[in-house]
Amino acid sequence: MLNLPPNKKIILFDGVCNLCDFAVQFVIEHDTKDMFRFVALQSELGQEILKHIGINPINIDSVILYEPGIAYYYKSSAAIEIAKSLGGFWHFGTVFKIIPAGIRNQLYDYIAKNRYKWYGKKETCWIPTEELKSKFLQ
Repeated sequence: MLNLPPNKKIILFDGVCNLCDFAVQFVIEHDTKDMFRFVALQSELGQEILKHIGINPINIDSVILYEPGIAYYYKSSAAIEIAKSLGGFWHFGTVFKIIPAGIRNQLYDYIAKNRYKWYGKKETCWIPTEELKSKFLQ
């Protein structure tokens, strides 16, 4: 895990999911402090990170926010922490913390279960443009 950039938060995402692709592009657009890096769950590094933090990679259907050496968050908690880190207007997303995690995650799981049906799926992971390549870890 020595090849992870220091002082960056790592977002692990489903590289073939159109909804996840939209979410990644949204975060890139609003990441004015350049604090996030991205790794597809399907990649070798994504699998290595999952193993390192102790998450079984079988049937993982959640976004994961990993802060190396600090913590990791998944499902709705990851989304809330990402919104919090984006700051500004998006910081108001933290208001969802008042909803118990079990309830938030039921909704999250429902969306995750249906994401391919509702938003579609790519045949391969999205390839970033040259100017965005530095935001994606391999």
